Amino acid sequence: MSDVDRSTPRRRTPRRAAPSRWVPPIVLLALIIGVVYLVNVLLGTRGYLMPQPHVIFAVYTDPNSGPEIFEALWNTAQVALVGLIIAIVIGVVWAIAMNLAKWVERTTFPYAVILQSIPILAVVPLIGFWFGYDFIARTIVCVLIALFPIVSNTLFGLQSVDRAARELFQLQKASRWIVLKKLELPTALPAMFAGMRISAGLSIVGAIVGDFFFQRGTPGIGALIAKYQSRLQSPELFASILVASLFGVVIFLFFGWLARRAVGKWYDFG
Repeated sequence: MSDVDRSTPRRRTPRRAAPSRWVPPIVLLALIIGVVYLVNVLLGTRGYLMPQPHVIFAVYTDPNSGPEIFEALWNTAQVALVGLIIAIVIGVVWAIAMNLAKWVERTTFPYAVILQSIPILAVVPLIGFWFGYDFIARTIVCVLIALFPIVSNTLFGLQSVDRAARELFQLQKASRWIVLKKLELPTALPAMFAGMRISAGLSIVGAIVGDFFFQRGTPGIGALIAKYQSRLQSPELFASILVASLFGVVIFLFFGWLARRAVGKWYDFG
């Protein structure tokens, strides 16, 4: 290889243009809508089991159902966001503590696994007995569901530091806190954001589960789903599920954008 070749900087592969990245999902969405219309035609008189998309979207403009759904979405969003923030704080602090002290990891990490393995539907009634059936109880359900991905991913990131880099810090006699601040936390950021993206969706699931089972206090999307299900209001039921799913996608995309802003120069989040 010539000197000119060696001195020429290597160019990064350009990221795909945004329109080309969105074309496949849009095409798939169009196919799904077409399949829904086809299934509705095949069902005939039982078409209420799979409402046509335009009937579902008309629910949002209905003066009775539309405001009810969006108000319930706002109530669910508050619970989900507060629960997610609490889960992030607890999860990151817990993972850092386990990384700093092995005895903390050996003592507490098995309980994190147990917390993840417990059927949340069996725990929800107990949470209602202990904390009531409104905002606090629903937030606790969100935290329980969303906590484990943040703990596990953050701990994995903190412990994935390159051995040579760690030895370099040791040669410089850096303190444990300096290693954490200058080496481990920056290295763990991609894994932390990956855990946050997973937990963001789980927090919405937790908020809906709490609404669905408690059905007291301020109604959320879960309470509306239960009501529409009992009344066989299929368009309203599908509209509620769709708006909750879209909210989850928005939160997922937000954390993806935040991750690219924070560590996008060193790590590709797609």
